[in-house]
Amino acid sequence: MFTGLSAFPLTPFNAQGIDEAAFIRLLNRLTAARVDSLGVLGSTGSYAYLSREQRSRIAQVARQHAGETPLMVSIGAISTEQVLHLADDAQRAGADALLLPAMSYQKLTDDEVFGLFETVTRYVSVPVCVYDNPGTTHFTFSDDLHGRIAALPGIASVKIPGVPPAADDAAARVKSLRDRLPGRVTIGVSGDAFAAAGLNAGCEVWYSVMGGLFPHAAKALTDAAARGDRAQVAELGARLEPLWALFRQHGGSIRVIAAAASALGLTDADCLPRPLLPLAAKDREEVARIITQLELA
Repeated sequence: MFTGLSAFPLTPFNAQGIDEAAFIRLLNRLTAARVDSLGVLGSTGSYAYLSREQRSRIAQVARQHAGETPLMVSIGAISTEQVLHLADDAQRAGADALLLPAMSYQKLTDDEVFGLFETVTRYVSVPVCVYDNPGTTHFTFSDDLHGRIAALPGIASVKIPGVPPAADDAAARVKSLRDRLPGRVTIGVSGDAFAAAGLNAGCEVWYSVMGGLFPHAAKALTDAAARGDRAQVAELGARLEPLWALFRQHGGSIRVIAAAASALGLTDADCLPRPLLPLAAKDREEVARIITQLELA
């Protein structure tokens, strides 16, 4: 499950709370497209805004509707105690893997982050993916720390936040990390605008926000990478630049993806947890125009 396309869907909300019907609609799109795995309660899944009970419920619903698609559930939280409770809930729900970021209020040291992963991998019975996302967690992993953590039993993949845009630089970045990891641990690229560069540089999996809503378009890119068709990967990535531009314009992907899900009639227009707000009407219209232009709808 740590190769190919790992699709990360929204956790949609409505006036009553989590919109389970909309979440199921999103999941059904992904399983019908035969994505390689599901990644629920990632940053796009708004894990940091949800209670333990809400997160447990989302994991249960995801498992019920994932079918044979492998399911990874994020267990990120501030304290190790909270992380272990979330790990219990996710495993009880039937998660096939766990996604673990290094979240903090106080700035963490490398030894503290290593201790977190050491504790969790000793505690759980399913594989763990290291979630490296300094833009949201405000912790930056070094390659040496990745190597220390990846040597722990149970670590199966490292989700990196992106690669340099130039092909040679991207290849050097991935090789630098690869040289420090056991062969059993895959490298996955995230930050969708970096997907093509990362896959062509040797990343084995795309942990994808876009794939959580537009799985066919995302899968075309990972399928091309699996064939070794680097030109096709680059072409498909470049074609999606208008979508990446929207992500940059709006400070990240979540509000854009929420607007796109609404434009497709899959969620309410206001489907994000507070304090997050939906895009303004004119911006939602622009999102709808771009996804039509790109034939994603």
